[in-house]
Amino acid sequence: MSDTKWIEAPTCSYCTEPSRFCGDSSEVYRRNYGPIWICRPCQAWVGCHPGTRKPLGRLADAALRRLKMAAHASFDPLWKGRQMSRSQAYRWLAEQLGISCDECHIGMFDEAMCRRVVEVIGERRAATV
Repeated sequence: MSDTKWIEAPTCSYCTEPSRFCGDSSEVYRRNYGPIWICRPCQAWVGCHPGTRKPLGRLADAALRRLKMAAHASFDPLWKGRQMSRSQAYRWLAEQLGISCDECHIGMFDEAMCRRVVEVIGERRAATV
């Protein structure tokens, strides 16, 4: 890892225990996509920024992982389809959600906020049809 500073283990929001660092994600993905932080009892995990131990967001169990994927599936076409730049899309989303741009990161969202992302993107699509 090029990340030399200590990263505090993320706390599992399900059991409130610290997660454990795992340098090989094949235990959860059947293939190694890089390191993860994992809470084995809760089956919650989060990947790391490339080359670091810094978590990409919050630990997520199966239900939250599905909702994060749905949120990204709704949101990503806004900027990947070149309707707006990625930063413009996140600014727009933050405004719709009533949060700051610094807080607007799907990786940090809980289940309710992921559902809200899907909802506001659906409202936007309906309004533009």
